[in-house]
Amino acid sequence: MAKDFDLTETAVRLWVNQARVDAGERDGLTSDEREELARLRRENRRLREDVDILRRATAFFAQETR
Repeated sequence: MAKDFDLTETAVRLWVNQARVDAGERDGLTSDEREELARLRRENRRLREDVDILRRATAFFAQETR
């Protein structure tokens, strides 16, 4: 099957293993959980950047008022 679709054996094996996790047959993060984790990591990164920008703006305006 992998050869028919020009896939590596490893890719197919990973898909099968993930399908087993999603079906509850194996331990691990489900596809939905992986997607949520990725979304939360992106959001966390954006929020950290926002905090950094606000911190710099606060320092800038604190110097301006002196």
